[in-house]
Amino acid sequence: MTLPAPNYDESLAGPVNLPDALTNQDGSRVAKADGWIKRRREEILDLFESEVYGHCLQPAVRTEVIKLNCQRSVLDGLATRKQIRIQLSANDSSYSTNLDLLLYLPDDSDKPTPLFLGYNFSGNHTIHPDRGIELNRNWVRNSRELGITDNLTGEENRGALRRRWPVERILSRGYGLATIYYGDVDPDFDDGYRNGVHPLFHRPDQAYPGPQDPGSIGAWAWGLSRILDHLETEKDVDGDRVCVMGHSRLGKTALWAGATDTRFAMVISNESGCGGAALSRRHFGETVEAINTCFPHWFCDNFRKYNAREDTLPVDQHMLIALIAPRPVYVASAADDLWSDPRGEYLGALHASPVYELLGTDGLIENWERNAPAEENRPMIGSPRISRIGHHLRPGGHDVTDYDWERFLDFADIHLT
Repeated sequence: MTLPAPNYDESLAGPVNLPDALTNQDGSRVAKADGWIKRRREEILDLFESEVYGHCLQPAVRTEVIKLNCQRSVLDGLATRKQIRIQLSANDSSYSTNLDLLLYLPDDSDKPTPLFLGYNFSGNHTIHPDRGIELNRNWVRNSRELGITDNLTGEENRGALRRRWPVERILSRGYGLATIYYGDVDPDFDDGYRNGVHPLFHRPDQAYPGPQDPGSIGAWAWGLSRILDHLETEKDVDGDRVCVMGHSRLGKTALWAGATDTRFAMVISNESGCGGAALSRRHFGETVEAINTCFPHWFCDNFRKYNAREDTLPVDQHMLIALIAPRPVYVASAADDLWSDPRGEYLGALHASPVYELLGTDGLIENWERNAPAEENRPMIGSPRISRIGHHLRPGGHDVTDYDWERFLDFADIHLT
């Protein structure tokens, strides 16, 4: 299938007529916090489950935790490194899969540590040149940039993505870091969900998921919750102060994980684009049709009904962000990453604000009129918004940079300490 050329012309985006997060499906208005908590939030969550991400997987699997190793005073005495294998098995033991967790905690902390939890793209050993990190032996996406061929990584890829993970800086600011390779949960290719965690939930007669069964994003979000299950048992981790963070497709995942699991104390979405923080109805950059065509395994099959029909969606992404309320959420964008629609991401955060305000906190503090036309309502490069909903727009393209992390750490200083 040949997709239409993406729209990068702001004058052709929208107009955006968004569904109201605070209007119930029967047309009545949500006037009090209780109405959101007991009714409207559940309506919106159900719509995202049935039409976008798929119904949440249930955690009824057998879990075995295997502690691979633990070493203090690594990274020049800065940290303790723990590596833990979480083995998930079907109740009948017919299938199992492993999630390998890498955990760094500051050595100088005398109390449980708040931390950032996030997936990495190519294996734990790619986030840092630390030779104590176990090599990933699972399938990975090939990358010319990283020198990954034949869908395998090795010693030559150790630390290849260090630029996205300023481990020492995170530790020096008083936070821990937990990460796993996202392909441990579900390899990122379309094979009918025959690997990763999906087979744990298949019925004996099931050959392929139904239209409301979750795709990879639903599985990845479920995996983050299982990692959190374990982190809550680590005596040196403050399980009540875990921030889930993700970039790109994993930014979409972080938002969905934060929406479905209220134990996450804070959520960070970095350049998550379509299906993440960006409003689908803008028809700007990556569209619903493009994402479903290029990555048919990410969402539930029902989402394909809205290819080139975004205006008929019963939800839009500001409502996903609103599901995280009143917990703090940060949406980060890059000015040159037009595929991810940085203005659409900003507007997604902005239009989630009324729910935050209803729940007694602030939303996205801005200098613009919320209902102004899009061309008049825009963030400024290098002017982060640090309120209950945080946001920044930085120069450059699709990546995670030191600037991004400094803003995330500043945000955590306000909301996690």
